[in-house]
Amino acid sequence: MEQFALDFVPQRRVFTLREVSDGIRSTLERGFTNIWISGEISGTKLVPSGHCYFTLKDSEAQIKCVCWKLAYWRLKFKPADGVQVLVRGRIDIYELRSEYQFVVEAIEPQGFGALQLAFDQLKQKLAREGMFEASRKRALPKYPQRIGIVTSPKGAVIRDFVEILSRRFPGVHIRLYPARVQGLGAVDDVCRGLAYFGSDDWAELIVLARGGGSLEDLWTFNEEQVARAIYESPIPVVSAIGHETDVTISDFVADLRAPTPSAAAEMIICSRRELLDRIDAQRNRAAQLIRYRLSTLARRLQDQAMGRATPLVQRLLARRLQRVDDAQERLRAGMRRKLAEDARRLQGLTDKVRWHDIRPRMARSRQRLNEASFRLDTSIRRLLALRRQRVDNLTSSLAPLNPRAVLSRGYAIVLGPDGQVVKQAAQAPEGAQVRMLFERDSVRARIEESPEK
Repeated sequence: MEQFALDFVPQRRVFTLREVSDGIRSTLERGFTNIWISGEISGTKLVPSGHCYFTLKDSEAQIKCVCWKLAYWRLKFKPADGVQVLVRGRIDIYELRSEYQFVVEAIEPQGFGALQLAFDQLKQKLAREGMFEASRKRALPKYPQRIGIVTSPKGAVIRDFVEILSRRFPGVHIRLYPARVQGLGAVDDVCRGLAYFGSDDWAELIVLARGGGSLEDLWTFNEEQVARAIYESPIPVVSAIGHETDVTISDFVADLRAPTPSAAAEMIICSRRELLDRIDAQRNRAAQLIRYRLSTLARRLQDQAMGRATPLVQRLLARRLQRVDDAQERLRAGMRRKLAEDARRLQGLTDKVRWHDIRPRMARSRQRLNEASFRLDTSIRRLLALRRQRVDNLTSSLAPLNPRAVLSRGYAIVLGPDGQVVKQAAQAPEGAQVRMLFERDSVRARIEESPEK
C-alpha cells in the first residue's frame, strides 16, 4: 500500500530561469510583435559595437529600448534626446537582468505622421479624380531617340543615367532641364521642367529623376502641383524617384514608375544587342513564313494542273534573270573603271606629295652634317696629336735644364740667411744659418768655419 501511494504522488515541475525567460518571450512575441509606440527619447547611448540604447518615456511610464547595429544603419532618422518619435518593433526579454525591453526596427519623428496623413489624403483625392487610372496612362515609344530629363545637374543621378543609356544604345539624344529636387523652389523648378519639354515636340518622353532620401526629402514629388503637371504633360512621363521602396504621388500619376533612376534608363530603351536579336528573329520568322507560303502555293499550283505553265514562267524568269545578270555585269564594269580612275588619281596625288616631301631633303642634309662632323672630329684629333707631340718635344728639351736634375746627381744648393743662393764662401760667414736644398728635401745648417780665417 505504501508503494502504491508513492506512485500517485504528483511530481513537481522545476523550471530553469532560461525556460521561464523563453516562455515569457514567446508570450510577448505572440502579442507584441511589429507594434508602434509613441514617446520621448532620453538617455541615448551609441556603444562601440554599433548598437544604440535609449529610453522611451511619456508622462506615465517608460521603457528601455535597444536598436541593433544593422537596424541602426538602416534608420533614416537617428535617435536623439528630447525628440518625440514613433518607434516600431517588438517586446523582448533580457535574461541577465530579467527585464523586458523594446527592440526598435524603425523610428519616425512625431511629425512624420502628419506628412503621411497628408500623403494619404492627397492620394485619395487624386484617385477619385481618376488621375491614377491605368486606362489614361500612355505607352512609351519603343525606340526613343530624344529623351528629356528633369533632375539636379549635380550628383550621381544624371551621371549614372547618361552612362547607362550610352552603354545600352549609343546615339540617343538627352536634354537635361536642371531643377532643384528638394527644398524651397523645387516644386516650381520641376513644374517648369515638365512645361518646358511639353511646349514642343522635341522630347519623345520625359524622365523625372531623383536619388533616395527620407519622406521629407522626397516631399517635392508628393505635392499636388507636381502631380497635376505630370497629369497635364502632353508627353509620356517616367517617374524615377528615390529607391525601390520609396513611393511618391508622382509614381501613381506618371505613365511609368521606375524603381530607381538607373532602372529607368534600362526600362525606357532596349539595348542595341536586344534590338538586333529581335530583328534577326523577325527576319528568320519572315523567311520561314515566306518559304512556307511558297511551298503552299507550289503545291496548289501543282494541284490545279498548272504544270504546263511552268516552262513559260521559267522562260520569263530566265529573261528577267538574264537582264539582271547584264545589269550586274555593267555595274561591275563601271565599278572597276571607277576604282581604276580613283587609283590613278590617288597615284598622281601621291607623287605630288612625295615631290614636296621634306623628309628626303632632311635625310640628305643630315648626311652632309654627319660627314662634316666626321671631318671636323678628324681635324681636331690630328691637331691635338700635333700639339701633344710639340709639348713632348719641349718637355724633353727642358728636362736637362731642370735644377732638380743636377741635384739628383748629389749636388746641393745653399741658401743664405737672406734666402739668396750662396755662390761663394764669403757670402756665408762663420756662425751663419744656411739652408741646403737637395733633390727632394732640405736641411738647416750652421757655418762652423769661414775660409777667411
